[in-house]
Amino acid sequence: MLRAALIGFGSSGKTTLFQLMTSARETARAAHGKGETTVGISKVPDARLDRLTAMYNPRKRVPATVEFTDIAAAGAAGGAKALVDVAAYKNADALVHVVRAFQDPAVPHPSGSVNPARDAQAMEDELILADLGVAERRLERLDKDLKKMRSPDLERERDVIQICKAALEQAKPLRTLDLRGEDLKRLRGFQFLSAKPLLIVINLDESQLSGGDAAVQIDRAAQAAGLEGFLSHAATAAVAVCAKIELEIAQLEPADAAAFLADLGLTESGLDRVIRASYDLLGYISFFTVGEDECRAWSIPRGTAAQLAAGEIHSDIARGFIRAEVVGYDHLIARGSMAACRDHGEVRLEGKEYVVLDGDIINFRFAT
Repeated sequence: MLRAALIGFGSSGKTTLFQLMTSARETARAAHGKGETTVGISKVPDARLDRLTAMYNPRKRVPATVEFTDIAAAGAAGGAKALVDVAAYKNADALVHVVRAFQDPAVPHPSGSVNPARDAQAMEDELILADLGVAERRLERLDKDLKKMRSPDLERERDVIQICKAALEQAKPLRTLDLRGEDLKRLRGFQFLSAKPLLIVINLDESQLSGGDAAVQIDRAAQAAGLEGFLSHAATAAVAVCAKIELEIAQLEPADAAAFLADLGLTESGLDRVIRASYDLLGYISFFTVGEDECRAWSIPRGTAAQLAAGEIHSDIARGFIRAEVVGYDHLIARGSMAACRDHGEVRLEGKEYVVLDGDIINFRFAT
């Protein structure tokens, strides 16, 4: 399962957004003390799964999911050191930083003023400092080990860690480095925080929320918050939301919520955008299995071969893989049935090396 950890300073709206995304108010333990975490599951919104469910009317509908972890917030900018030693963050696939951009005299900011760019940089600095400590300790250990015995693997690891240390000393997060292949694998065991993909959630005032295209909203919000520099980094994205609006939407019936969003000129809730952006940021796509019993979205990294995708369903299917029957989502929707797609030659038989595409509908044939 994909895992994302929420980070943020006090009064940013982080825990409110977490509770709304995961319905954790009733189902999870609140994070009261420093270091205590709350875990919740969010369903990835996908209109394609909705259409497939309407087509097949299955007994079960199973969306893709993202696991979010929340922790007691840091008290003020510059006070985030309590966050970086938490295992839940180190084990996360991505970090979601909720940055306050709203003004509310009734909810004072811990630092005394609202400054999104300052808060984003303060958190980034803490992540970088934590990683620098990890790199320095590892280099000390490597130097000791290499004095005892020369090893090409350890020497290459030392070179890679030195590259990381140099970047961190220049206040550059490790997600900006272009490390690949074996070098990238060498770093995974260290769980460097600044190497993780980062989603910045800009929590706006209602007056700042603009309708229309989501990308336009994000650009306007990022510019107003002074966050353009962060979004130029690799593996970094942003979403603009308004927690106050999301709270109101959460209390409405679905039809009323849709009408409320339409009145605001919005096509979907900010929470849906946060969940989907977390999914996209990690480079994941969805393929589907469909039928009268179940319509399900399966999560796989982009570029996954068919046999590995089959293993997401069950290891026995991957082991006994014969071939995959594949049809594109658009073809199935246009034709209205799998039989019609077969009649038009749009159902393909693919081998184990076939790279699964986002939206593929697959039936795996396998030997038991």
